[in-house]
Amino acid sequence: MTPPQPRGFARSAARRAMLTVAGLGVGLLLLAGLTLRAGDPALYPPRPDEPSVPIHVVSHGWHSGIALPREALKAVADAQGLGRLVAVLDRFRDYPSVEIGWGEARFYRETPTVGDVQVLSALRALFRPGNAAVLHVVGLTRPAPEIFVHSDVLALRLGRPGFMRLAAFLDAAVAEGPAGAPQELGQGLYGPSLFYAATGTFSVLKVCNHWVGEALAAAGLPYAPVMAVYPAGLFLDLRLRAGAVAAR
Repeated sequence: MTPPQPRGFARSAARRAMLTVAGLGVGLLLLAGLTLRAGDPALYPPRPDEPSVPIHVVSHGWHSGIALPREALKAVADAQGLGRLVAVLDRFRDYPSVEIGWGEARFYRETPTVGDVQVLSALRALFRPGNAAVLHVVGLTRPAPEIFVHSDVLALRLGRPGFMRLAAFLDAAVAEGPAGAPQELGQGLYGPSLFYAATGTFSVLKVCNHWVGEALAAAGLPYAPVMAVYPAGLFLDLRLRAGAVAAR
């Protein structure tokens, strides 16, 4: 029979646990600060007298995506000869906007909501090396804030140079199929949507929200990789350093 521990021992153990948690918190904050990336003032924000394009960033709880006006995106994709992106946008020609997200090929397709998350599947996606990625493209009949009424949505405006950089990033994310065209992988998770084979590999070091942060960084916005692990951190950084505002 184990004798009861004295109260001082219990208080000491609790104190050590609190110090450990505090140390981890401080370390995480330091890591977040050290990995902050500044934006590119030549690209963002656009000058007051400069034409700009409205975009939205959407949080689906565990996953985020970028909603963009299809016609404006196709115009800059055509101008830059971004054939893969143009082919995807032509597939959604009947919709004024598209939402684009990126994620692990298997986990993304089998996890439409937070409630569908399976622990083993999530661990495999995060820690197994070489996980293939997919793009999820959705045709939007109305502006993102009107469609995703139960989601957090931020509004941003990009100048033409930043929007062109974002288009190039999206084109590079579309993997080439056997004939050089985008490779469709079937119906998406909601609405008129499709999955496409994507470039890059998914891991704990690059999750879906990192991809959104990197896409916006290509357009000149600041980026915080540690904060972007989860949509709440990504959104907080966009509010604080990029001036993003709630869309409703």
